[in-house]
Amino acid sequence: MIKEKKSDAIMEKLEYLGLDMQNIPSNITNVKPIRLSIPKAYDEKQYKQYKYISIKDIQILLSPTNRLDPIEEKYKKASPLADYLDSDSEENFVKHTTFLNMLRKFKIRDVENIEEEQENLNKRIPFKVKFQGNYLWQIYYSEITDQYFMLVPTEDTDYSTFFYLLKKKIENKKTGKIFVPIRNLDYNNPILKKSEIEDIGNYMWIFTKSWPLIYEVYDKEDRLSIHIIGETEVYQKITSQYKIKIESEIKANQFYKLLKAMFILQTELPHYFEFKTNVNKYGEIEFYVEDRKIQYSNIAEWLNSEYLIGEEKLDKTEELVKNNKEKLEKLKQEIAKQEIEYLAKEKQISTFLECKKTFFGKFKYFFKYSGKSYKSKMKNINNAFEDNLNNNDDDEPIKKRKKQKENYNIEEIVDLYKNLEQNETELKDIVMDINALKLKNKNMKKKIENATAFIEEIDSHKKSIFEFWKYSNKDEVASLPEGEEEEVNVIKKITKVFNYVEDLEKFGIEMDKRQRRNLSKEETDSVYLTTTDVLEVLNKIKNNDVTPRDIESNLRDLKMQARKEKVLLDSEEFDIFGGIAQDNTKVSNLNNKKHREMPKDKFNILEINKNTNQIGYKLILEKKVQIIKKALTKVKISEDIPVYKAIINDKINYKDINIFNINPEKELKEILITGANQINFYKINLKEGSNAISFTNCIFYDNQNRTLPIGQDLSTKILTDISKVKIKLQSKKLFNVVDFKNKNDDFSDIYTKTICVYEYDIV
Repeated sequence: MIKEKKSDAIMEKLEYLGLDMQNIPSNITNVKPIRLSIPKAYDEKQYKQYKYISIKDIQILLSPTNRLDPIEEKYKKASPLADYLDSDSEENFVKHTTFLNMLRKFKIRDVENIEEEQENLNKRIPFKVKFQGNYLWQIYYSEITDQYFMLVPTEDTDYSTFFYLLKKKIENKKTGKIFVPIRNLDYNNPILKKSEIEDIGNYMWIFTKSWPLIYEVYDKEDRLSIHIIGETEVYQKITSQYKIKIESEIKANQFYKLLKAMFILQTELPHYFEFKTNVNKYGEIEFYVEDRKIQYSNIAEWLNSEYLIGEEKLDKTEELVKNNKEKLEKLKQEIAKQEIEYLAKEKQISTFLECKKTFFGKFKYFFKYSGKSYKSKMKNINNAFEDNLNNNDDDEPIKKRKKQKENYNIEEIVDLYKNLEQNETELKDIVMDINALKLKNKNMKKKIENATAFIEEIDSHKKSIFEFWKYSNKDEVASLPEGEEEEVNVIKKITKVFNYVEDLEKFGIEMDKRQRRNLSKEETDSVYLTTTDVLEVLNKIKNNDVTPRDIESNLRDLKMQARKEKVLLDSEEFDIFGGIAQDNTKVSNLNNKKHREMPKDKFNILEINKNTNQIGYKLILEKKVQIIKKALTKVKISEDIPVYKAIINDKINYKDINIFNINPEKELKEILITGANQINFYKINLKEGSNAISFTNCIFYDNQNRTLPIGQDLSTKILTDISKVKIKLQSKKLFNVVDFKNKNDDFSDIYTKTICVYEYDIV
C-alpha cells in the first residue's frame, strides 16, 4: 500500500516534468566531454559573473556529494544525468535509485517558485543583482571545452533548481534562457581590468567603510555592464544602499580615475581632504567635499580651484612663518640682553657684599659702578643688540612660485599641500617657541625689576647672594596668563563626541541611577505614560487645546484595550489586585539579566475602571502632566548628547513634551516603515546639565523587590521639554536613503526618501 503511494507520487512528478523514463530526450542523452580547470584561489561563495544562458547549452551532471564539498571532489565524482536515468543497466542501478529518491523528495511547488522567479528575472535584473535562491544554481563554465554545465550534489536537500532545469530541457524551447551566477569564473576584464576592480573595492571601502559587491552582468543580448552594490553612510551612522551601473569602457575608466584621484588625496592629505558620500534619487552614490559635488566631468576644474586655495594658504603661512621667525629672533635677542643685564646686577651685588667689608673696598665699588665708564659700557651693550636686530631685518623676500598653469594635476596638488603641511607644522613649532620665550621674557623682566629694587636697598639690608637670588625670583610666572598664548589655525581642540553605539550603555546606567535616586514611583509612573498612546492627549492637556471629544475618544479606546487585555471586567467595579498583576516570585529576563519586578500598567496608573468618566479622567491627566513637568526639573543629563526626532511632512511642536531618540538609526527606521517620502529629521545637541528623562529600566518596571537591572535596555528614547530652553539653528542638510517597496521581494522597485536634517544647539 505504501509502495503504491510512493509510485503514484513519482508518476505525478514525472508527469509534471514531462519525463518519460522509457524515452529519454536526445538533448539529455547526447553528452559532450567536459574538462574543467579550477583556479587555485577560487572561492565558491563569491560570484563575479551573472549571465542569461540558453537552457539548451547547459549540460547536467550529478555528483554523490554535498553542495559544500570542494569543487575538486564534486567534479571528480560527477556523472552525466543520463547515467542516473538509466534503469536497465546494472552498473547504474545505484545511480538510478538515487535519482528516484531525489524525485520523491523534491516538491512541485518549489519548482514552480523557481519558475516564477526566472520569469521575473527575464523581465528585469534585481537592484542587488543576486536573488534569494542564487546559491542553489550550481552552474559552471569550462573555458577549455567552452561548455556550461550544472553540477547537482545528490546529497543536498533542495533539488528545485535541478528539476526546474530538467523540466525546461525536456520542453526543449529554443529561446529559453535562465539568469544565474556562473561559478568557476573570474572577471572577464573587457571593461575594467581585474586589478582595477580590486582597486575600486578598496577605494569604495575608504569612502563608505563597507566592502562593495562587484559583478560583471550580461544581459539577454550578451552586453556587459559592471554593477557595484554596497552600503554607505549618508548621515552620521545612518546608512543607505547604493548601486553603480557602468555600461561602457569610457564610463568605467572615468569612474576609476575619479575614485583613484579622491583616494590619493584623502590618504596622502587626510588633514585637508575628506570625501563624504550621499545617494541620489536613483539610488546611485555621489561624492562630496565640503558640500561640493565631485564628478569626473568637473574634477579638473575642482583640482584647479583647490590648488589656488592651497597656494593662497601657503602664501599666508609662509608670511606668518617669516613674521614669527622675526618675532622669535627679537625675543631671543631681548632675553640675551636681559640675561647679561641680570648677570651684571648679580655680579654687582656680589662685589658690593665683598667690598663693603673695608673702607677702600667701598670706595672701589663706588668708583666701579657709579662712574660714567660703567654706564657707557651698559649703553654700548644695548647698542650692539639693537644693531644686531636691525641687521636681521634684511632677510631675503619670499620666493614667488612659478607662473600659474591652466590645469593642475594630482601630483602638483599633493606636492603643494605637503609643502603647506610642513609650513604649518613649522609655524606651530615657532609659535610654541615664542610662547615659551614670552614666559621666559616676563620672568626675566620680573627678576631684573626685583634685582634693581634689591640694589636700591642694598645699603640698608645685610643680605647674602642667596637672599638676592631668592628675592629676585620671588615673582616668577609658571605660565603665560590666559589670552597671552598665540593660536594658529592648524591647531584644533579635541573634544569628546557622544557615540551612541559605544557610549549608550554607560549613559543609560548613569541616567538610571540618577532617576531612581531623584524620582518617586508616582513620577516614574507618570513618565511611563509618555511611552504609550496616551502621549498625544497629555500634550493637548499641556498646551490647553484639548476638547471633550479628545477626552471621550481616548477614554473609550483605553477601556476597549483594557477589556481586550482582560484587565477591565464588566463584573468588577474595581481591580482588587491594584498594581500587583502577577506573583512577585515570577522571574523575568531583561537583557539576559534575571529579575522579579513587574512591568508598569497604564490602566492602573490612570485608575481606569468601568465607572471612570470623562471629568474624572481629565483631572487625572491634568495631574499627570503636572507631575511629568515637575519630574523633568529633577533630572539632568550627565554629558553632552545629541538627540533625534523624525516627523513626516511637518515641523516639530516645541510646546509639546517631545520624545527624542538617542539612536538616529532606530528613529529613522521607525519612520521609514510608514512609507513617507519627505521626512524632517530634527537633531538637538543637548548640553550636560540639561533637563531630560531617559527611558531607562526604572521607567518601564517597578522595583519593589530591588532586583531590577540598572541600565537602559528597553528603549533608546529620551524625554525632554525644549519649550523651556532657547535653541538656535546651526545647520540644515538634505540626504537620501534608498528603500525597497517590498523588502521581502528581490524584484521590488526601489525609491529614495529625502531626509531634511535640522540641527539645533541649546544657547
